Amino acid sequence: MFETLKKATLDKIFVLMAEYAADPRTGKIDLGVGVYKDDKNITPVMRAVRKAEQRILDSATTKTYKGVVGNKEFSSAIVDLALGNTIDKTRIRTVNGAGGTGALMILMHVLGRARPKGRIFISDPTWPNHIPLAENANLEVHYYPYFDAATRGVNFAGMMEVIDGLTADDIVLLHGCCHNPTGANLSRTQWDAVAASLQRTGAFPLIDLAYLGFGDGLEEDAYGLRKVVAAVPEAMVAFSASKNFGLYRERAGVAIAIARDSESADVVSSQMQNVIRGTISQTPDHGAEIVRVILEDKDLRAEWEAELTEMRERMGRLRVKLSAAIRQKSNSKDFDFIAEHSGMFSLLGLPGEVVQKLKTEDAVYMINDSRINVAGIPENRVDELADKLLAAVR
Repeated sequence: MFETLKKATLDKIFVLMAEYAADPRTGKIDLGVGVYKDDKNITPVMRAVRKAEQRILDSATTKTYKGVVGNKEFSSAIVDLALGNTIDKTRIRTVNGAGGTGALMILMHVLGRARPKGRIFISDPTWPNHIPLAENANLEVHYYPYFDAATRGVNFAGMMEVIDGLTADDIVLLHGCCHNPTGANLSRTQWDAVAASLQRTGAFPLIDLAYLGFGDGLEEDAYGLRKVVAAVPEAMVAFSASKNFGLYRERAGVAIAIARDSESADVVSSQMQNVIRGTISQTPDHGAEIVRVILEDKDLRAEWEAELTEMRERMGRLRVKLSAAIRQKSNSKDFDFIAEHSGMFSLLGLPGEVVQKLKTEDAVYMINDSRINVAGIPENRVDELADKLLAAVR
């Protein structure tokens, strides 16, 4: 049976994680894997999460199935958090996903049924997993320009040239905030233009909301999402609780479908449930229940929002410190963009050989395309990291 198979290409992030773990050097720096880290280089359990888990442990009476749609109260709380009162909720249907990736899988499979071999336009560059997710859902992947390698900002003119040319049969995948891998994000004016274009062309938006609250704040990061869904009759949103609740291994996500009316929404809901039943049968609930408990309790929610603010502000502080150190040491503005970006990542624009040199000679690990996880910058070694980056590019 297995003789017909060829070895699949391993995900470069997991390969890098294994290399980092095997590296015996004590001064190594991990800027690769996309998880938040605190000043002790630990991905912490958030305080509100720990308290919510204890409540669940103390009060739970069963581990039976929740049903195919998952934890309805969790989904409802996320709709309120992400969408607010933007649209009529009778048009919305939700199911839980196994993390944001699971939510994307469900939504893309429904879209692949609605438009077999339909065109989905994805930013160049994007999170690499977007591509196999779309291909496995019977969608045809196309790209729109996004990153300007010269300015390290958004190539908005190039992006809109493609977006404006889409049709009502096309799907466009948008990063709701905190673009991965670039860290370059749309302004409110640019989001307004994207929403107006989608309203005009009828193209279908699929919004990946993996980092809500990691950019400029919960409300601020939701601006683009809310602007787009308010402008169009149909849309989909994939929400992840991995980053903003620190629930990486719990796999808590929500697939949100917005239809023209309640009757159409019911049809989409049946399709989402059919995808779940035919793949994983039921979605995990522990992480979903943690988030539900936090968002439904005033004190826990306030504690979560305060800690999320601490995390966001720490990443912003690290951005400023690293870019300032590089500028001071090089008398150059070439890396000022790090401070201008937001979210967890920045794309440095370094050649592959420089990335390799940093890994082999300096034990500084980053993704091959030179994406760095800003949260992985050791705050007490910013000057050292700046020296290593500058030495590698000279």
